[in-house]
Amino acid sequence: MAGKTLKIDLRRARILELLDRDRQVSVAQLSEALGATTVTIRTDLAALERENRLRRVRGGARAVEPEPGFGSWPREKAAIGRAIAERVRDGERLFINSGTTSRAVAAELRRFRELAVVTNSPPVAAMLCDRFHVVLLGGSVSAGGDFTSGEDTLNQLARYQTDWAIVSVDSISAAEGVSICHPEESAVSRGMLERAARGVIVADHTKVGRTGFVRMCAAAAPLMLATDREADAGELDALRSAGVEVLLA
Repeated sequence: MAGKTLKIDLRRARILELLDRDRQVSVAQLSEALGATTVTIRTDLAALERENRLRRVRGGARAVEPEPGFGSWPREKAAIGRAIAERVRDGERLFINSGTTSRAVAAELRRFRELAVVTNSPPVAAMLCDRFHVVLLGGSVSAGGDFTSGEDTLNQLARYQTDWAIVSVDSISAAEGVSICHPEESAVSRGMLERAARGVIVADHTKVGRTGFVRMCAAAAPLMLATDREADAGELDALRSAGVEVLLA
């Protein structure tokens, strides 16, 4: 049974690779490329659609395009979300802060069957509350409604411990550390990192090597950085030297 499961996983991974390259594929094309029957391919496509990995169309499937609200660099942020989803496991507990990259991660997490999520982001909570147990941290709401912060938020945050903290930031550099653009949210995001077994900074390449407004923490072990492949190679090497694990999407 384990061998059969592995074969299925490899075949479906190859389907997603072809979709990422071509954006749309046909059942006949996949059947020929993978040496599987059309019935098997249709079963694979149905399973991948339930996980929000693709959209079925007549005779095949198309890639899932980034959802509205991802801001600039949506495809890169979607790739970061997929890379994080490859590390997370069903049943785990997660902190997620606010930001467009956090939303991109949340969109990819919808493929899971069971997660527990604690967030200070109303948009993230809205994206996930129909799928999982979600705790939206109370407190003062930002002017744009993007996040909660303040003493009430921190007091509630202190009740939880998680497997992961997924934190979207404004900038990260080996020399200047990790920064966030909203002073009022900095303490909440830092608290998430402190109360999680693993902390991952999610940031597209435009934020790597920059100096931000409010320094949140040092860029050092045991942090992980998930970014896209356009990030400056020299800065990534400096971060690795500082002990940051780098995950390229």
